[in-house]
Amino acid sequence: MSALHVVTTSRSSYPDILSKAWQEHLFPKEANAPTVISTFAGAGGSSLGYSMAGYRELLAVEWDKHAMETFSLNFPDVPVYFGDITQLTVDECLRKAGIKAGELDVFDGSPPCQGFSLSGKRQLDDPRNYLFMEYVRLLRGLRPKVFIMENVAGMVRGKMKILFAEILRSLKASEYVVSVRLMNAMYFHVPQSRERMIFIGVRADLLTAPSHPKAQSGFISVREAAQGINTIGLPLKGKLADLGMYAIAGENFSKTRVRLGASKKKNFSTKKLHWDKVSCTVSKTMGDSLGGLVHPDHNNMISIDLLKRIGSFPDEFIVQGTDLQKWARIGNSVPPLFMRAIAKHVRQEILEKLHT
Repeated sequence: MSALHVVTTSRSSYPDILSKAWQEHLFPKEANAPTVISTFAGAGGSSLGYSMAGYRELLAVEWDKHAMETFSLNFPDVPVYFGDITQLTVDECLRKAGIKAGELDVFDGSPPCQGFSLSGKRQLDDPRNYLFMEYVRLLRGLRPKVFIMENVAGMVRGKMKILFAEILRSLKASEYVVSVRLMNAMYFHVPQSRERMIFIGVRADLLTAPSHPKAQSGFISVREAAQGINTIGLPLKGKLADLGMYAIAGENFSKTRVRLGASKKKNFSTKKLHWDKVSCTVSKTMGDSLGGLVHPDHNNMISIDLLKRIGSFPDEFIVQGTDLQKWARIGNSVPPLFMRAIAKHVRQEILEKLHT
């Protein structure tokens, strides 16, 4: 690996924001703290956001072994269901969480979205598209006061609108008033342009309208995110290394290929970052035709330390395993600061008003 490349500037706001958020996570939760169950929990991006917002997590549901191991390292006190969500009954979910139906404050989930993704083949019949029905099944049994569901922006584009309409109908048929918005994490203290559909539903009998938080920040550049850490990761290899020699900062490698006279638009999600721009969306893969973030100044991937910052994970958050595994965990995660903003809004504008 190349020598360390550390960025320093006179501004330290982003590291300060992350440090403060981490302290919010560590702060003891109030006795009457709102509760949350997280499905498709992954390494804990959403869970960390809820914890930063003062929630107490009762149960996390995840089937990927490495993701669950990473989750447990960072949330040792949160009960987990490690296994296939299709095999998790409502009764077992309630028992593990120690609650009765109707008592949970927030039911969270980010059902796998590969079938909707703009970077994939966008197949209507991809079985992963229908995992949201498992989320709906548990939602109807748990009957939480509020649900929050996250998914990719691609579900409202082109042929995928059919499935989006089906999802919305299913959620409303579960006796919830539902609001859905396309939101970008870059306006919530995340140095990454990451558009996501955010569904928020309030149980109909509570007679309260759902709503979404408004933008809270301007964009944070890669330079600001990189303050004080090593930024250089693994070197590019093979054809990616050749492309990297000619890539322009801020440009994805598919444009580089076309500019060099290549006939196929590959490497669409592989992008050379620009110091003074926000990062593009982090994908789950690194260093192949499906995606990756390349250092602005070097023919290398960015470091995992910088990747964590771009994903709005505090430096203290533990991601173990190989670089490929670490990249997948961050790429698959909801940015914690993004979820913190949504969770705080739901707590202040919905949950607390139910008790007034």
